[in-house]
Amino acid sequence: MKELTAYVLEGHEVRIRPAPLERRWMDRTNQRFAYRCLPLNIANTHGWEILCSTAFSAIWDGRYALDAVRIKTRSDKPPLAVSHFGEGVLTFHVPCIFKTEPGFDLYVTGPINNPKDGIAPLTGIVEADWSPYTFTMNWIFTRPAHRVHFAADEPFCHIFPVKRGALETVTPTLRPLAEAPEIEREYRLWSESRYNFNRDLANPESSAAQARWQKSYFRGELPSGESGPGDHRSRLRLRPFK
Repeated sequence: MKELTAYVLEGHEVRIRPAPLERRWMDRTNQRFAYRCLPLNIANTHGWEILCSTAFSAIWDGRYALDAVRIKTRSDKPPLAVSHFGEGVLTFHVPCIFKTEPGFDLYVTGPINNPKDGIAPLTGIVEADWSPYTFTMNWIFTRPAHRVHFAADEPFCHIFPVKRGALETVTPTLRPLAEAPEIEREYRLWSESRYNFNRDLANPESSAAQARWQKSYFRGELPSGESGPGDHRSRLRLRPFK
């Protein structure tokens, strides 16, 4: 798929950006070690984020009525989020219609690897290649009497296209590792090197302590030293909406 278009409703604005690599909790980890996890890095940047246009806060009193969620904002604009469904759900209206190419859906979820205390994002999949409808981004409170805050330009939604029906073509199987001798060989090389590396970390003079972490997966290399696939990614570079 080469094109993803957001048709913005008249009188509204939509702030969308390629999802950034950085996360505050990852910045706070010792020596920023969380960024050494390539699967985390790729997931962080795997799509685009929709941002809050204004700051606001919300609190849930534990009931399931519409008025159980109270929203507070200092802006003159209508609230960015509302209590639309009840059930302790906070609803963001996304004022645009996304259009994918034929056969592609839009995966809609909260900011990836970016948890928020007291509230959790819900996930949906939209058939955006034909749908003329807007969708909502919903968050559900996880406990009452806890006020949550959304800052201006804070992401509240994360989107990326997925091929419709692709999962239904997959045939999952369970097999013993011994049936795949090449994979088993590479795994045992990795397992042994991992054990030795972790053991040697305690010695500040060791090569493990100098390296600080093993980089074979990050570099796309097999434990034997052979190169992995040519399309290995250590970083995503997504284009912004224009």
